[in-house]
Amino acid sequence: MKKISSEFGHNYKSYSFGYANYCLREREDLLSEIYASGHLPYSGSSNVKNVFYMARSARVPLAVFRYTSENRRVAGKFKGKFLRESIPIENFNVKDKKFLSFCLEYFAKRHGSSVMPKKRLNYILESGPVTHIVKYTEDDKPKAYVFEVSDNKTTHFWFSFYDLDYIHRSLGMWLMLDSAENAKKRGADFFYVGTVYGEKALYKTAFNGLEHWDGEKWVGDIKKLKSFSRTDNQRSVDLIDVWKQNLELF
Repeated sequence: MKKISSEFGHNYKSYSFGYANYCLREREDLLSEIYASGHLPYSGSSNVKNVFYMARSARVPLAVFRYTSENRRVAGKFKGKFLRESIPIENFNVKDKKFLSFCLEYFAKRHGSSVMPKKRLNYILESGPVTHIVKYTEDDKPKAYVFEVSDNKTTHFWFSFYDLDYIHRSLGMWLMLDSAENAKKRGADFFYVGTVYGEKALYKTAFNGLEHWDGEKWVGDIKKLKSFSRTDNQRSVDLIDVWKQNLELF
């Protein structure tokens, strides 16, 4: 993989100098190696492909993955409720209008339409990282979709979309638990849950054995991760790194 650093921000008084870190996936690179180096797929601009960004991501070592009491409570709500199909993306109709509308409506109501415009959704589906679409149905009606990035050793739970009738029943967390369980069953080593920034991401710390990337290595300190997340608003800055200044952003 080719690593790239981009000027971000600085505080000269304290000699603190920031750089945003990326890597370019090359033909021989394994997804599991890219994820293990602390990178996640970048989907902020249609101008680039095969670019991954470094961030405070989190993963579950599946060898030690066990349900906590809270995990069991959530899992009990949905046991046997849905039919699960994991479909390789090359066998899935990513142009299906009902599927696209389902995903776009979820994001518009849950996070705001500007977060996932149709152009970005199409880009995510067509740019390369997604390997499987996981479809959950009840009585032949779609209730949820999950976009996964997987190889033999790794599964990344990238995006999920679900029926908002379940919003107060922890379906989002259950989808993540179900994906982790299925990744373990197929023999993967790690399950990646994305970034952990801010209070809204603290639900991801409910995984037993969770590790987070500290910029250099994977750290299994849940208390430290929670502390960072709860104080992220104190370190947030309204800047953009130099590399992104040349891109058309979503």
